[in-house]
Amino acid sequence: MMMSNLAPISELYVSYDSAQKLKAEAGDLLSWDLTPRQICDLELLMNGGFNPLRGFLGQKDYDSVVENMRLADGSLWPMPITLDVSEEFAAKLEEGQDIALRDQEGVILATMTVTDNWTPDKSREAEKVFGADDQAHPAVNYLHNTAGKVYLGGPVTGIQQPVHYDFRARRDTPNELRAYFRKLGWRRIVAFQTRNPLHRAHQELTFRAAKEAQANLLINPVVGMTKPGDIDHFTRVRCYEAVLDQYPSATTSMSLLNLAMRMAGPREAVWHGLIRKNHGCTHFIVGRDHAGPGKNSAGEDFYGPYDAQDLFREHQDEMGIEMVDFKQMVYVQERAQYEPADEVEEGATVLNISGTELRRRLQEGLEIPEWFSFPAVVAELRRTRPPRSQQGFTVFFTGFSGSGKSTVANALMVKLMEMGGRPVTLLDGDIVRKNLSSELGFSKEHRDLNIRRIGYVASEITKNGGIAICAPIAPYATTRRAVREDVEQFGAFVEVHVATSLEECERRDRKGLYKLAREGKIKEFTGISDPYDMPETPELRLETEGTDVDFCAQQVLLKLESMGLIAA
Repeated sequence: MMMSNLAPISELYVSYDSAQKLKAEAGDLLSWDLTPRQICDLELLMNGGFNPLRGFLGQKDYDSVVENMRLADGSLWPMPITLDVSEEFAAKLEEGQDIALRDQEGVILATMTVTDNWTPDKSREAEKVFGADDQAHPAVNYLHNTAGKVYLGGPVTGIQQPVHYDFRARRDTPNELRAYFRKLGWRRIVAFQTRNPLHRAHQELTFRAAKEAQANLLINPVVGMTKPGDIDHFTRVRCYEAVLDQYPSATTSMSLLNLAMRMAGPREAVWHGLIRKNHGCTHFIVGRDHAGPGKNSAGEDFYGPYDAQDLFREHQDEMGIEMVDFKQMVYVQERAQYEPADEVEEGATVLNISGTELRRRLQEGLEIPEWFSFPAVVAELRRTRPPRSQQGFTVFFTGFSGSGKSTVANALMVKLMEMGGRPVTLLDGDIVRKNLSSELGFSKEHRDLNIRRIGYVASEITKNGGIAICAPIAPYATTRRAVREDVEQFGAFVEVHVATSLEECERRDRKGLYKLAREGKIKEFTGISDPYDMPETPELRLETEGTDVDFCAQQVLLKLESMGLIAA
């Protein structure tokens, strides 16, 4: 009799012939173009990775999951999987209507019957699922500032998988992995979840986990959406492939998981366990601060270091997958080996390099010792992340109209061009308005769109090793944060608040805009009839009143030098 973890699992796909017919019929349906996160969710719904879900959650299931980590029928499920859409799209729908779900190129992946259409309480969702309605949490920020305002629920009919052109041989559906384990005769499989490159501590941790569980090892990295600022998945997978030969090939395999992480700590650990069970695994490694997003607005960790292990342990019998819990691994110099931190005796010489320290060493081109990582991994990381003084970066000036942003930005551009070494591009607010956003007005929505366009161009310049200098007003903190996240995928983002007072800006009023705004002839003018969110922690704050331009530009240069972005 086949073991339950190796038996085929149900999928939501129809047969090939039915898919062709459905695809033709779906051409006439109202369509929703999926976001990258929704594509990840839909893929795992269709291939059984999110079993027992049959589609995006309806309101009853959503409420139950948010409140007590269970579907309305009582099944354990910790994460709300919802199709968030705009109010305009939701208003066109009737109950029971079918819609086509398309990828970003317009290819139809599935149809969905809309059974539920509601506006959720997102603050409640943030409190219950992520533990706090705090926008320092990347998923809470996404919830409030990126996700659509309305949720749709209903069963999904799968037509075809999303297409992945990268690492195709490394991508497996739950049924493909189960068949692979059957073929190899693997009965006990321990999965290792990772969103970071593998170093020697991870190798020791996975070796010990497989030995403790007496199981084969599946290295199962996430290549969907992870935390903003993480190393891109192309680099990470190359790092994984570089160290696979350090593992015995007869007992270890690697498969990529196209999951959009939420960084929800304890709930996320339970969710990861259920997903790995659906992929045929019998054991799952839960480490210290599993899927933690870092610090909250008060500078404290969102979750306790072992909260995820405690919640997983509480539910593992019901889940049907066993936890292998691991503490932090450290290198003990006297014994030249890695050991759990809490097992090392007092007086031993313990060596460890944090993620922050590793990034610093990479940025400054410093040595990364062999006891910490594999030379092949370090070489791969250095290829993608050269020293900071050779990387592209963005300087983002923000401040009131007339504060002096453009003047200082121009002076900085000239100084950087004088130094040479990297191409420099100035994306001034007025220049962008003329060349990129001439059709936009000055409503909040249009101003946001204008800043996002500037951010996109800046991120492309940064990615390709250039320097982007941006000088828009950029009044809204959430939009500035989104631009920061876009840029920091590829290089440094340096926010410079030009902190000229509103009174001084009005006194200068070279273009006469403040006068027109005071007279009501310009609507939604920043500082007069529309708010300006003061940057709380910019990299640099410039006081321009009574200070000459050259001095201000010099302050920015000194900041760039102290950050290692330009050579001293």
